[in-house]
Amino acid sequence: RLRSAPLTVRFVTNTTKESKRDLLERLTGLGFDIAEQEIFTSLTAARNLLEQQQVRPLLLVDEKALPDFAGIGTDNPNAVVVGLAPEHFHYEMMNRAFR
Repeated sequence: RLRSAPLTVRFVTNTTKESKRDLLERLTGLGFDIAEQEIFTSLTAARNLLEQQQVRPLLLVDEKALPDFAGIGTDNPNAVVVGLAPEHFHYEMMNRAFR
């Protein structure tokens, strides 16, 4: 009924453990009739902000989340994006992030 109504449908999640593409595959595998552009994640929001602010992030995110940042420059970072990625939370990486 939502799809036939004059509404925009979005699926929103705060997950940072997987890319939008992986999430789409998981949801369609569960039987959801969904398109990639209907998914909005916290990674989507982070990418949008990075592009708006034109910054170069140090990405402290899970490896599976990296495809959502394809094309974003990360050389000489001047911002930090933090996701659920415990493997990045150690002294060396935290020191790098704070610098």
